[in-house]
Amino acid sequence: MSCPTAVHHIAIKVRDLERAERFFVQTLGLGVLRRWPALDGPGERSLWLDLGAGAFLALERACSEGEPLAAGGPGLHLLALRIERAERQAWIDRLANAGVPLCGQTAFTLYCRDPEGNRIGLSHWPDPVQHEAE
Repeated sequence: MSCPTAVHHIAIKVRDLERAERFFVQTLGLGVLRRWPALDGPGERSLWLDLGAGAFLALERACSEGEPLAAGGPGLHLLALRIERAERQAWIDRLANAGVPLCGQTAFTLYCRDPEGNRIGLSHWPDPVQHEAE
């Protein structure tokens, strides 16, 4: 099994998604890759910006003011490292053997926490897990 090959993406939770977009797009010149709609109403919940070499910056709308960071307040949300989809199960096994529990997973990403509690992702976006037919 290989090591992670690159930074896949970094996610930052922000209080004001529109203001953050203006800074990262207009001031820093990052291009918009994708917009994710809000799940519970109008507007957007996330914006993906191109960092080059296949990496992106995900700006995620933070939860309401006053909630603790773990519940979704502003700040660093995730560092995701790129892995190969074919090695997903090997990574699950490697983490388990190291005593590192998964704290979540999607069809694209495995989530765990480092010793300091920071959320780490191992992602193979845009290649989803292929489930065998039952």
